[in-house]
Amino acid sequence: MSDVTNNTAKKSLADIYSHLPDQPSEKTLAEADYQARHWSSPIRGPLKPGTPQHKKAMADMFRETFNPYKPSVIAWPDLDPETLKRITSLPIWDIAVQTEGKARLRMAAYADMLTDPDIKDAISRNAWEENRHKEVLSRMVEHYKIPMAPETAYIEPKDTEWAYLVTGFSECWDSFFAFGLFALAEKAGLFPMELIETFEPVMQEECRHILLFANWLAYHRAVMPFWKRPWFELRVIAVLFFLLYERLDLVRTIDDKGVEHTQDNNFTVTGAKSMTDQQVDFVGLMELCLKEDERRFAGYDPRLVRPKLAPFAARVAIKAVKFWRKLHGEKPEPVQYEALSDAS
Repeated sequence: MSDVTNNTAKKSLADIYSHLPDQPSEKTLAEADYQARHWSSPIRGPLKPGTPQHKKAMADMFRETFNPYKPSVIAWPDLDPETLKRITSLPIWDIAVQTEGKARLRMAAYADMLTDPDIKDAISRNAWEENRHKEVLSRMVEHYKIPMAPETAYIEPKDTEWAYLVTGFSECWDSFFAFGLFALAEKAGLFPMELIETFEPVMQEECRHILLFANWLAYHRAVMPFWKRPWFELRVIAVLFFLLYERLDLVRTIDDKGVEHTQDNNFTVTGAKSMTDQQVDFVGLMELCLKEDERRFAGYDPRLVRPKLAPFAARVAIKAVKFWRKLHGEKPEPVQYEALSDAS
């Protein structure tokens, strides 16, 4: 059983990531925000990956938790000179915009080769939301006049499964740390609350995206013929090594004025000092990421599969650092970061 085919008559990928399969219903902001964070399937019993029930729940979750906010009506707050400098100096904007641009195309390309209507619809919607994220970032960059290097052309991937795996695992990794950094930034008060609130729906959407990817991965593995599994798992391992290499690299681009822009591929891990003026403890930050990860997923049906790799890596790192400190007699001043309360 397979949900993938090679389409010979493909429609424009822009149609997938520019238009939703159906028009979203009109909702109040509060209702839309609540429904984007809380969802349970009416299906009774376990949702075992590979079953029709699990597939339907995965697709229903993504469709029914859609938040219909529009980037074009976002009111970007005025920033004082110090805050504006802090934001414009973050080495992430080129990478952020380009990452969303690549993600929308990769997801659209993968969705276009699918035959299963439920999974095709879910991943098509994911591509549309990635396009909306790019629009949010592009409008913010334009509003605050953040210098950017020219965007490179977005090319349809030749190996769509590889590209989708890279994008999915990358989002799982980056979102886990971004949850903690976002909470750290809010608590530090270095950024205006209006700006924090503007990006809050985007952060929760990333939670939905990686929830979809984790369940797609579980479903895809379950329905895959056994003789294909070894090759697929080798590809997954290769993707993880590729992402590790990418995170250790710095990307340098040149803008149209000849100015070099250095982008940190690993900012979601190394960028804590940019989010607060307080001392940042590694163990405390990882524990905050774990708390925020748990909080953001708490509203969704617990029978759905959660991303496990980044939380597992964080727990291993916490134990390793604590052991190292104990071994060397280090007694750093404890720094505790509390998770944000979920007012929704």
